[in-house]
Amino acid sequence: MITLEKLTKRFGPKILFENVSMRFDPGKRYALVGANGAGKSTLLKVISGEQDSDYGTVEIPKRLRVGVLKQDHFAYEDVKILDAVLMGNKVLWDAMHEKDRLLEGEMTDEIGMRLAELEGTIGEEDGYMAESNAAEILEGLGIASDRHQDPVSTLAGGYKLRVLIAQTLFGGADVLLLDEPTNHLDLDSIRWLESYLTDTFRGTLVVVSHDRHFMNAIATHVADVDYQTVTTYTGDYDDFIVQKTTGARQLSAETAATKKKIGELKDFVSRFGASASRASQAQARVKEIEKLQATLTVRRSSVVRPYIRFDIDKPSGRDVLRVTGLSKSFGDKKVLDGLDFNLNRGDKMAVIGPSGIGKSTLLKCLVSEYVPDAGTVIWGHETNIGYFAQDHHEALEAGYSAYEWLHRFDPLADLETVRAVLGRLLFSGDAGLKRTETLSGGEAARLLLAKLILLKNNVVVLDEPTNHLDVESIDALVEALVGYKGTVVMTSHDRHFVSKIGTRVLALTRIGPQLFNGTYEEYLETHGDEHLRH
Repeated sequence: MITLEKLTKRFGPKILFENVSMRFDPGKRYALVGANGAGKSTLLKVISGEQDSDYGTVEIPKRLRVGVLKQDHFAYEDVKILDAVLMGNKVLWDAMHEKDRLLEGEMTDEIGMRLAELEGTIGEEDGYMAESNAAEILEGLGIASDRHQDPVSTLAGGYKLRVLIAQTLFGGADVLLLDEPTNHLDLDSIRWLESYLTDTFRGTLVVVSHDRHFMNAIATHVADVDYQTVTTYTGDYDDFIVQKTTGARQLSAETAATKKKIGELKDFVSRFGASASRASQAQARVKEIEKLQATLTVRRSSVVRPYIRFDIDKPSGRDVLRVTGLSKSFGDKKVLDGLDFNLNRGDKMAVIGPSGIGKSTLLKCLVSEYVPDAGTVIWGHETNIGYFAQDHHEALEAGYSAYEWLHRFDPLADLETVRAVLGRLLFSGDAGLKRTETLSGGEAARLLLAKLILLKNNVVVLDEPTNHLDVESIDALVEALVGYKGTVVMTSHDRHFVSKIGTRVLALTRIGPQLFNGTYEEYLETHGDEHLRH
């Protein structure tokens, strides 16, 4: 059990949470939610001891092992991948390491006794199954067994994160604290992680995530960081939304009734306050007004939702895209090999597949960021393509304010038009003057979406657009794309996003591409859960 008592944390004048008293119970799985900047990750760091609170305490019984997902992707560069995972159980790793060291030296009675103690520790920690258990976790997260003896440095950044996740899961923790564990995981690995956390892990889980489907799959409770406090709800994320919305409506109705009552009391005081015969009644009402006004000092919610709508300047022709024999290699590695597909106006195609299979490469070939080695990409009549790059900051040139950067794409647009688009994406007032190089990941993503809104493209190509967006922004983007009249090509590791938007699926697999005319959920029903492992 994790117990928080009167926990308070501020950044300068900003109060993230204040006088929070609550507990995280054994065996329950909590999704920690809230708007960007509300304090979710900070609360997780305070619980883990990585940061201090300004006031209050966090109590975790000393007997409990706490597993924390580390964010330093480069901490184990020279370590073998399998060994980095085994290090997640420090007691076991230290015992195995000491055993190997002692066996290399001269044997004495004292060393023999110590080796017996170490064997006992290794047995208690299930050490004789350790390598196979660690390998199983790595394979579930998409790291093949033939890579397990390679150094961590040989992996791409996203796969280094997977090693850290595997390390955290392997550690035998009673409490898991995970901050955005699904970032850089493909859909199949996310599904494996969901299964592991719900079917295998039996301890207390506290996880920060922006992935709605993931939270629905794993959460038994939701802890909402909002109104400068933390409120716990029972159920998954969808249950939480219903409960919070109902509570907000009830609070609004109660506030309106209170204000009406205050108005009536003030009216009485103004009419009879000067009357000697009714002075005591007027004074009683003044005190009642003061009590009622005290109940109206409600803290503001930190949740702010952007307004996103993609309009079209001019529709494209019916035949939007023809891809024939598309091939692309990087050195000796062939990423795309003879790919063929067509798109019609209004299609919304989800490109799926394991990490490294070529999804981003395909999208870059479509928008001429990469030149194919062979094959053709032919866009149809009157197509006007907008592109959302996965690397947000690479797409945002430094040296501009948000307003200046956006205005360059439509110099004829008047000041109010550009400001209105920025305002809809939460860049109101001075926020539009922020420099592009100082923007957070979420702000950079919203600025790229603002560009698509301004240009009114009839085709949008989106490479992992949900990265860095909070749940409210993702929901707004989903609604916008569902209502969009143009054509969409997208890739995303967010299953909720893919399931809601995609009307066609292009699965890139190890045995070749698969085209499917239907949604992602229909694709899973047809091809089963193991389609991406091929």
